[in-house]
Amino acid sequence: MLAREPARLWTVVLAVAGGLLTRLAFPAPGWWGTAFVGVALLYLALRRDSARWNALVGFLWGLALFLPLITWADEAVGLVPWLALSTLEAGYFALFGAAWSWARRGNSVWRNVGLQVTVFTILFVATEELAAAWPFGGFPWGRLAFSQADSPLASLASLAGTPLLTAAVVVVGVLLARVVLAAPRLRVGEVVASASVAVAVLVVGLLVPLDTQAQSGSLRVGAVQGDVPGVGLDAFGQRQAVLDNHVSGTLALLDRVEPGELDLVLWPENGTDIDPQVDQGAADLIDGAARAVGAPMLVGTVQYPDSGGRYNTAVLWEPGAGVTATYTKQHPAPFAEYIPIRSFVRQFSSAVDLVTRDMLPGDRPGYVPLDSERLGRTVGIGDVICFEVAYDGIVRDAVRTGGEVLVVQTNNASFGVSDESTQQLAMSRIRAIEHGRATVQISTVGVSAVIEPNGVVSQQTGLFTAEQMVASLPLRDTLTPATRLGSWPAWIIDALAVCVVLAGAAGARRVRRADRIETAV
Repeated sequence: MLAREPARLWTVVLAVAGGLLTRLAFPAPGWWGTAFVGVALLYLALRRDSARWNALVGFLWGLALFLPLITWADEAVGLVPWLALSTLEAGYFALFGAAWSWARRGNSVWRNVGLQVTVFTILFVATEELAAAWPFGGFPWGRLAFSQADSPLASLASLAGTPLLTAAVVVVGVLLARVVLAAPRLRVGEVVASASVAVAVLVVGLLVPLDTQAQSGSLRVGAVQGDVPGVGLDAFGQRQAVLDNHVSGTLALLDRVEPGELDLVLWPENGTDIDPQVDQGAADLIDGAARAVGAPMLVGTVQYPDSGGRYNTAVLWEPGAGVTATYTKQHPAPFAEYIPIRSFVRQFSSAVDLVTRDMLPGDRPGYVPLDSERLGRTVGIGDVICFEVAYDGIVRDAVRTGGEVLVVQTNNASFGVSDESTQQLAMSRIRAIEHGRATVQISTVGVSAVIEPNGVVSQQTGLFTAEQMVASLPLRDTLTPATRLGSWPAWIIDALAVCVVLAGAAGARRVRRADRIETAV
């Protein structure tokens, strides 16, 4: 064993502990500071030179993060899909471990602490970007950015989106690890420098201004969480009852407002699984509720085209006029709302046959024009449905197309009493900060919330309750730097990641392995 390489068992312990601590940064409990410690332990665990061993270490860190993070997948679709998805996500961090080994071997990187911090951060963010895009459109759950809604760093999302926010978390974590390595060796200069930079990153986050003022009026909304008659996969077995619950919740708004006082009423995804565009009974119930409150309603429903499949759709229902605008979910969830390679995955879980009609994707951004008589103009509603809130481009397009507020319509009933809804709420809060938009997350069963443009939750409902919220949302039309930059930060990080890995691998050919280990900082 070479002197500077930590013992294999010790790296395994560090990796598992790091993954578990990172999990604790996400709701619940949402201890955002543990993400720094989790990253620090990952960095310390990846100090052996072997790319294959570091791939295993990264994989273990990923498993320790994702298995407890997405236990709700077991609740929704079963044990095998939960394990498979967790393993897939952990696999990206196996790739990260190997990539870090290759990149670090370059003559410049293993000699320079600043370059190590930079390269480690670039590779980590690029790993998240890959996981968020591939396969089947990716799965962005577990991005470090989404653990920081209450952190001093959260405001950085408004500058360059989730890539910058994740990068800041990683930088602080790696600098913490460098303090741990330098202190026993009495490298006072490195300890002071690393600690100072870490504190500076946190302070910068506190100094970024987040404007919450209305720029073009305000929108008075009511949001209806109707609840469902059950939990889990059978929650929507009584479609009429779900519709009735949301109609009743809409009428209950009249205990708090007078007819005509609201500009818009929000229903969640699957607020009615009976399509009011083809079922006259559902149409009459929805129109009756809209007439009673004297306001248009954004209703989550489904559509079944004659050609087959189905659409997850939000319709804007005007009292007495019916549907005047629609938005169709662009990113159906693979293996949940549609089944890729169905014959293959059926061998592992018969639950795939519960999806009898695959959901089809929409092809337009989530922009819903609301003609407001009170404001005398068309107000842009940026709408995303359920898991779409996790995808940078989908939310960004809804704002860039003209969304002055954001609405996240979701149905969390299938996930039971789990952390899924609060994890999703953390994402909605980061999106509010990223784009400077007041945001409403409205769920069938909770957690629903009203979020200010700075990410602060002003109202929140319970889980599996029937509740309503009334709020005045500031309308904003300026674009944050993150919204303007779009996907450029991610593309730049991805390109840099490829460059540093190739440069490190090429540079390693000029350096003996023993020299890398014995003189590494």
